[in-house]
Amino acid sequence: MKVWITRARPGAEATATRLTGLGYRPVIAPLLEVRPLRTAVDLTGIDALVFTSMNAVAVFTGLSPARDRPVFAVGDATAGAAMEAGFVSVRSADGDLSALAAVIREEAKGLALLHPAAAQPAGDLSVLVGEVAHVQTLCVYETVETIARPPEGWDAVLIHSPRAGRVLADLAPDAMGRLACAISEAAAAPLSQLPFREVRVAAAPTEDALLAALGKPGPAV
Repeated sequence: MKVWITRARPGAEATATRLTGLGYRPVIAPLLEVRPLRTAVDLTGIDALVFTSMNAVAVFTGLSPARDRPVFAVGDATAGAAMEAGFVSVRSADGDLSALAAVIREEAKGLALLHPAAAQPAGDLSVLVGEVAHVQTLCVYETVETIARPPEGWDAVLIHSPRAGRVLADLAPDAMGRLACAISEAAAAPLSQLPFREVRVAAAPTEDALLAALGKPGPAV
C-alpha cells in the first residue's frame, strides 16, 4: 500500500521511517512547510517550556542553546524530539492540547511556562490552562502551503492536522476508491466533500493511533 504523507518536514521523514518498518510504501509530498521566524528568545523568569509539536522543538533549539528547563510535551513524538535535542526532564501528556493542559494544571501550578508555537496555533493553550499557571506563547515559526501535487498511484493519505485537511480539500485530488486517515475529527472534517472510499479517524490524537487506523498493509485498491 502506497501511503501519501502530507505533513511538513522534518516530521514527514520520521513518519516515513515508521511506515516503512510497518510494511507500507511511504511517499512524502508535504502540503505544508515550516518556516522559522526571526524571534528573540528570553527565558528570564521562565520555569519550564511547553512544546506542542516536533516542529516547535526543532525551531526553538535553533534559536536558543538553553536545555536546562523542564519540558512539557503534547505527545510522545514531541517528547522524543525534545530528549534528542538535549532536554533531560521531559514530561509527555501522550494526547492532545487538552491532555497537555490537564498535565500542566496538575504538575506546573504557579509556574511560568514559555510555549514556543506556530504563528497560527491549533488552539489556545493559555486559555485551557487558565490561571493555574502562566503560559506565555512565543511564535517561532509559521506554516505555509506548498505547491506539492498528489503523488502517482497513492492508495491512502495521512492527515496530521486540521490545516492539512483543509489544504487537501482545496487541492481536490482524485480520491475515488482511496483511503484517508485523519488524526482527529477536526482534521477529517474538511474531507467530507471528497469521494474517498473511507475516511478513518484515529482513536486518539497520536501518530500511533493514526498509523493503526491504516490497518494492515495490503495491495493497492
